[in-house]
Amino acid sequence: MRPVRTAARAMLSGIFVASGARALANPERFAARAKLVTDRLTPLLEKADPRLPTEARTLVQINGAVQLVAGVLLVTRRFSRPAAAVLAGSLIPTTIAGHPFWLEDDPVSRRNQQTHFLKNVGLLGGLLLAAADTQGRPGVRWRATHAVRTAKRDARLARRAVDVGRHLPRS
Repeated sequence: MRPVRTAARAMLSGIFVASGARALANPERFAARAKLVTDRLTPLLEKADPRLPTEARTLVQINGAVQLVAGVLLVTRRFSRPAAAVLAGSLIPTTIAGHPFWLEDDPVSRRNQQTHFLKNVGLLGGLLLAAADTQGRPGVRWRATHAVRTAKRDARLARRAVDVGRHLPRS
């Protein structure tokens, strides 16, 4: 299954590496559309910390850097699960800002934007699968549950050994 996972991660990450690099190199191209989302996020960002950037151009560059780095991490299998989760998180505002089909009046343009929106929803699904993929190894939840069960069993056995030791005749 490893070759399939490797190929799938490479295919999935390609769009993020390319679009992240484009956003870093030419943020003005995306900033006007990003204002749809950034204008709504600005009050939240300012409330969280006034030092956080709120300008659309800067936020586009940050998002581009995040997508570029996380895309590279995903394809190189370094922190691939967290990278997929980060990409999923960055894809949501990108999709809302980049493909607001609900604002289009022209039916052809609306259909085109809706197609791209749904394509991104499909990418989001792939990223969620990649974020949850343990590559056949037990996940953290299973390991934690298993460790608790093992500790309880060991404690029970130790308690029995102590109880048996108390009832043995002493010489």
